Amino acid sequence: MNTNSEKHIIIAGFGGQGVLFLGTTLAEAAIIEGKNTTWMPSYGAEMRGGSANCFVVISDGEIPSPLFDEADYGVFLSKAAINKFENTISKNGLAIVNSSMIGERAFRSDIEYVLEPLSDLAAHSKEKMLLNIMALGLLIRKTSILTKESVIKALTKVSSAKKPEFLKFNLESFEAGYNLIKSTSLDNKALERAVC
Repeated sequence: MNTNSEKHIIIAGFGGQGVLFLGTTLAEAAIIEGKNTTWMPSYGAEMRGGSANCFVVISDGEIPSPLFDEADYGVFLSKAAINKFENTISKNGLAIVNSSMIGERAFRSDIEYVLEPLSDLAAHSKEKMLLNIMALGLLIRKTSILTKESVIKALTKVSSAKKPEFLKFNLESFEAGYNLIKSTSLDNKALERAVC
């Protein structure tokens, strides 16, 4: 894990889950706070259903490269995403995981996991919850890499530019995710129980 001000975040899932929107919002919030940032998207040939990921770097200083081999934090919205990128998380790092989609599996003992059934929560909510923005809320609550206020401003700006009709749902989803935290960490046995 980086000890300086530079933080590396990998966000991954499949097309249609809002992976790139999440990354864009994170980068915009960093700009609002006066930080330097980069956003590097990548997606498969099929936008919806194919793999999608992005690399975000946030720093108080200059950023030498938008790419990195190790991430401080990961947001994994699908089984394929965690299988592909889990090992990029540095020791003592953090992984936000959509447990609705991963099933039973082994977990690393040297990083912290926050598992929440985001797909299920979004599908069964009375309001139209968005799992990617719920994951963003979890990330900000757990890491404090950016302030809640700057992320709300970024959500408002990015939503208004792309899909203004989703602004209400984005703001509500962020609040829902931000308030989801029930525990700070889980050991591997607790993790296995959590996803059974």
